[in-house]
Amino acid sequence: MVGWMGVDVGTSSTKAVVFTSEGRPVGQGRATTPWRTGHAGVDVDPTALLDSALTAISEAVQQAPPDLAVGGVGVTSMGETGILVDGKGVPVAPAIAWHDTRDGAEAEQLAEDVDASSFRRRTGKPLSGQYALTKHRWLTAHVASSRAAVRRFNVAEWVARGLGADEVCERTLACRTGWLDLARESWDDELLAWSGTTASLMPPLVKAGRAIGTVDNGVAHPRLAGAVVTIAGHDHQAAAVGVGANAAGDLLDSSGTSEALLRTVAAGLSPEQVDELAAAGITTDLSVRAGCWSLLGSTEGGLRMRRVLDILGVAWADLPTLDEAALAVPPAVEGPGHVWRTAVDAATREAVARYTAMEKIAGPHDRLIAAGGWCASAMVLDAKRRLLGPLTVSTVVEAGACGAATMAARAAGHLGPDDTLG
Repeated sequence: MVGWMGVDVGTSSTKAVVFTSEGRPVGQGRATTPWRTGHAGVDVDPTALLDSALTAISEAVQQAPPDLAVGGVGVTSMGETGILVDGKGVPVAPAIAWHDTRDGAEAEQLAEDVDASSFRRRTGKPLSGQYALTKHRWLTAHVASSRAAVRRFNVAEWVARGLGADEVCERTLACRTGWLDLARESWDDELLAWSGTTASLMPPLVKAGRAIGTVDNGVAHPRLAGAVVTIAGHDHQAAAVGVGANAAGDLLDSSGTSEALLRTVAAGLSPEQVDELAAAGITTDLSVRAGCWSLLGSTEGGLRMRRVLDILGVAWADLPTLDEAALAVPPAVEGPGHVWRTAVDAATREAVARYTAMEKIAGPHDRLIAAGGWCASAMVLDAKRRLLGPLTVSTVVEAGACGAATMAARAAGHLGPDDTLG
């Protein structure tokens, strides 16, 4: 029996899952992302990050049936965070968290030096400090050892390299740096120079789902040796693959700590359209699906709803009772149910604002698939249906890892370019 591993290196943890060819999870591992909080902000030691990912990977293999051979490993990850190494492949600087704000002064300087509309049109990104270009400039100014870097990796690429894969830069993760020209699908020399670097820092660009090597002997677990390795792209896009929501016209609403709306569209939006989307907080990236681009809008709705539950003193296990009170007809005019309904509707309307900006440019979606932890709430699903329209709730376990495993099966030739596990 052959299985496929998906590895999702996320903000809170690395999830590694082994799936059968039918899409059934048969082995799971998890390891906390070892962020450090210091005077400068939030970052991680690249070696510790790799070790934590390998721990999750090993645990997943150990849980899988002993007669199952892992044919491929797909790795997806958060974007923006980068790893800098010297000529010997040794990390020379901490990897700054994508959500870290230490580069505030650099973001302000970028706004002075680069026309905002031009930046949005070229990169598909709002002019802000979230992306690699301002974080890299901060590092070279404040961490002397970073100037010895000869190569930069995104997180998924770093983990794949640690498994034994070739040094590459996957295109959807490259889009999250703020250095890639979206329309030309190549590095923007002016923006790289602003950050104090050149395109030589980057490994060769590759598409998601391409085989980039095999797992070395002695890495993570003996049963992985020889498995094909691939990069499955940015984590939100991998999740869309995992739930079957990455065809042109599909809309994924992933509700976790953040709420992410991911819309797959045909490639080739005009610079003016890309500019308008970015000005509204919607990023445009290359897609893991051939011939498509990906629109991403996110909110902190999930975090806010969690805070409301904490204020109300409601445990997650008691959420169904609170949902029932919130869904009562007519709704209560006061009390926890009313507070919860108001909070959920407010969070959903924030997501609707992102969706409206997408719809203005890309037109109505064909299918809406909802995924993530908040889909366990009847009140949340009711709000989504009322404000966003009919939807299908995904039952896929660990959507990001499932998408990564699907990409691994494609890279190994087990699946076609649009086929999925199951």
